[in-house]
Amino acid sequence: MSPKKGEIVELRIEKVAYGGEGIGRLHGLVFFVRGAIPGDRVLAKVVRKKRTYAQARVTEILEASPDRITPPCPYSGYCGGCQWQNARYEAQLKYKKVLVEDSLSGIPSLRDTPIHEVIASPKQFGYRNKMEFSFSDRRWFLPGELPWENNQKHFALGLHIPGTFHKVLDVNSCLLQNEKGNELLREIKNYAKNSGIPAYGLKTHQGFWRFLALRHGAHSDEWMVNIITSELKLDILNPLAEVLSNRFPEVKTIVNNINSRKASIAVGEKEIVLVGRGTISDRIGPFSFQISANSFFQTNSPAAQKLYGKVADYAELNGAELVLDLYSGTGTIPVFLSGVAQGIIGMEIMADAVRDAEINCRKNCITNCRFVLGDIKDNLKNLKVKPDVLIIDPPRAGMHKDVLSGVMDLGAEKVVYVSCHPMTMARDLAKMSEDYRVLEVQPVDMFPHTYHVEAVAKLRRKK
Repeated sequence: MSPKKGEIVELRIEKVAYGGEGIGRLHGLVFFVRGAIPGDRVLAKVVRKKRTYAQARVTEILEASPDRITPPCPYSGYCGGCQWQNARYEAQLKYKKVLVEDSLSGIPSLRDTPIHEVIASPKQFGYRNKMEFSFSDRRWFLPGELPWENNQKHFALGLHIPGTFHKVLDVNSCLLQNEKGNELLREIKNYAKNSGIPAYGLKTHQGFWRFLALRHGAHSDEWMVNIITSELKLDILNPLAEVLSNRFPEVKTIVNNINSRKASIAVGEKEIVLVGRGTISDRIGPFSFQISANSFFQTNSPAAQKLYGKVADYAELNGAELVLDLYSGTGTIPVFLSGVAQGIIGMEIMADAVRDAEINCRKNCITNCRFVLGDIKDNLKNLKVKPDVLIIDPPRAGMHKDVLSGVMDLGAEKVVYVSCHPMTMARDLAKMSEDYRVLEVQPVDMFPHTYHVEAVAKLRRKK
C-alpha cells in the first residue's frame, strides 16, 4: 500500500538526487530523502506525496552508510548551504560523478560519452571567496533554542532554511569561508542588531538591513564588505564603516548597495562606496583580477585554476586561433587563454563585468582580447567573423534557445562547454550533438559539501 503524508517508512538509500537528497524506493514509489546518503537504512517521515514520488526527511538512522561521518558544523542539516557535510569527501566526489552520468544517460546521443573522475577541490573548508548572508525580521530557531529575549525572534543574519523564503537561521560562522569572514560577520551582526534599525521583512517589505556580502581575495588577502540596504542611511552606515576599518585592516573597501525593490536579490539599483576604491583583487594562476561588488568571479579560486586548465586542454589552442567566449563575465577565461590564442572576443550582458574584464586585461598587459557588451543572441547575429574555437560558460539555466540556435549557425570547429548544472548541460549538448561529437566530459568540484558540480565538455564538429 502506498504510504500517506505523515507516515513513517523504512528505506534503503541507493543513490543521490540533484538537490542533495538520498533516493530510496518502496512500493514502486521513488522517495527523495533529505539528510540521507547512499548506504543508509533509515526511518523517514513522508512530508509530501505525489503520484510517482514522495519527499521525506530522516527521523532515525537504523544503519549508517560506511561513508557517513559526523558533520563539523553545528548548523549542518538545518541551513541551506551544505547538504553533504555528513559524508566523506571521497564519497561526495563519487556522488557528483553519478549526477553528471545520470544527466547524460537519458539522452541516446550522449549515453556513451566518457565521463572522467571528478577533479577534487584543493580545499574542502574555507574555500569560498564570497559569502552572502540574509537579514530577516523572522528568525528560525534550532531545536532546543528559545527566543528568551523579545528582540531575538525579530532579528537574524544568516542563511535561509531550505524550503522557506522568509525564515533565516541566525549563524555566527560558516566553515566554508575564511575565519576572518566569520569575525566580520559577527561584528556586523552585533552592530546591526544594536542599531535600533529593523531588519528587512520579506513578507512585510519593511525594514532597512537586507543582505551582507563578504568577498575575499585569496591571494591578496583583501576583503570587501558589501552591505545591501533598502535605502540610503549614511548616518547608520558610516559609523559601521569606521568601526570595520579600524578593527580589520584587511578590509580594503566597504560598499553599500541600495535595493528598494521587493525582489530578494543582493544587487542594488545604486552603489555607494563608503571606504576604499570599491574593488579588491585576486589571482587565478599567474593572472590578477579586479573584482567589484556585483561582478561574477569564480567562488573557489584554486579550483577555478583547475577548471580553466581543463578548458585550455580541451580547446587545444596553438596560438593561431580566434576564440569566441560567450558569457565572458569579468574576463577570466579570455585572460587565462590569451597567451595561446591569436585573439579572443568575449560577449557579456553585464556592463560592470565588461568594465572589469577590460581592466583585468590592462592589469595583465593583455592586448588580444576585446569584449562586446549586450544580449548575446543579438551580438551573435551581428558577429562578422567566424571563430575557430567557441567557449560557452552559461548561467545555471543554460543557453537561451536563440543563443543555442546562433551557436549552431556559427559552425565553429571546436567547442568547449562549461556547465554549473548537469541537467541544463545535457539539454544543450543534446541539441548540439546534431552537428557535434561530444568526445568527453570532465567534472570539477568547485563546491565541496554541496551537490553543485561543474563540468567541462569537449565537442568537435562532425565532418
